[in-house]
Amino acid sequence: MNMKFMQIAMKHLPDGKKFLDDKGIELNMEDLQPMLELLLNVMNEAYELGKNDSNQE
Repeated sequence: MNMKFMQIAMKHLPDGKKFLDDKGIELNMEDLQPMLELLLNVMNEAYELGKNDSNQE
């Protein structure tokens, strides 16, 4: 599942990078790595929440 989440994150990464660049925040891929890990944690937690909700119904 993490690989799928990473693919989704990488698909949207250029938009996020452009947003930061437009705000004057310069980050390279090395700087973005902790943010990607945080995003993966959020996606995993959201997935588990949805999975648990669907099991309760």
